[in-house]
Amino acid sequence: MAGLAKSYSHQKYTFSIIDTFYCIALLLIFLGTGFSLRLEDFLKNFGLSNCLLIPGYLLVIYFLYYLLNFPINFYTSFTLEHKFNLTKQTAKAWVVDQLKSGILAYLISLILTFSFYWILGRFNQWWLVLSFFWIGFSVILAKLTPVLIIPLFFKYKKLEDEVLRRRIFDLAAKMQVKLMDVFEIDFSKKTLKANAAFTGMGKTRRVLLADTLKDKYTYGEVEVILAHEFAHYQLKHIFKLIAVNSLVTLGLFYLVFKTSVYTLEVFKLNSLSQLSSLPLVLLYFILFGIMAQPLEAYVSRRFEKDADLLALKLTADREAFISLMEKLAQQNLADRNPHPLIKFFFFDHPPIDERIEIAKSYYI
Repeated sequence: MAGLAKSYSHQKYTFSIIDTFYCIALLLIFLGTGFSLRLEDFLKNFGLSNCLLIPGYLLVIYFLYYLLNFPINFYTSFTLEHKFNLTKQTAKAWVVDQLKSGILAYLISLILTFSFYWILGRFNQWWLVLSFFWIGFSVILAKLTPVLIIPLFFKYKKLEDEVLRRRIFDLAAKMQVKLMDVFEIDFSKKTLKANAAFTGMGKTRRVLLADTLKDKYTYGEVEVILAHEFAHYQLKHIFKLIAVNSLVTLGLFYLVFKTSVYTLEVFKLNSLSQLSSLPLVLLYFILFGIMAQPLEAYVSRRFEKDADLLALKLTADREAFISLMEKLAQQNLADRNPHPLIKFFFFDHPPIDERIEIAKSYYI
């Protein structure tokens, strides 16, 4: 099993790296060949207003990227998961999900792109205004995700197991967590991996238990994983992550603000207000994301470790925690002890073996 998990992880991260550099290459081609500029001129020849020009340009870019990236996307999200028996999803269901996610990503991108060009044309310190808008939008999106986005891909219903339901509410009360409800989500239609989440904000806050976890794990193991999720709330990790991501967003747009005058010249563009400069902004996003990823991963790992320790303290159930980790590692084909570089760049949770060792040494 360890060799299988290593093979799965190796392929997953290899293709993630390939996909990133492939995307960078495509953006450089779009900019370097003048394709982006010609596309903008082509759409303008139809006499489109800005309200239609931006959606049209974005639609063409999205469609071309999806076509050019289809082999990598299909292999990593469908073929690879079937190869390692991590899903039973049909090709038809996969296509439907791709269509839904594509439309959703397009609509969100459209909102963000409109905001970018609208704010860019009206404020001298546009990078600051835009950062606050994007941060606020991400918070709203996080609040709406459980009620608007997740139901597009999964069906969920109120948890019918009253014993488990009561234990979860008792745990939430013990940890001073305001919980709206507990739901079971049909993960098994798309993946055989197990997961649980405490998601939403305010009145949308809820627990989502994957059926792949609920049906195979003991009450004690479910309590431990939810104690971990509730610990994030109690330790205010969500707000701290929002603060970290906000600083990253501010840093990104400030970098664009200070350096775009030079990078625009490289690709023979006049200003950021040109729609054809959008691939350049996307290039900033990817390159800055690569630089910021290790920091964000490190912060996340620290938060995950703190949540593990608080879950162990409040449940006082080391055995359930360890058995939970063992089961998750096997079911999700997790790389229990990754190479340090892989951990540095990709792991937003401590590796399974590390989490188990921490539990074994924790004094309850």
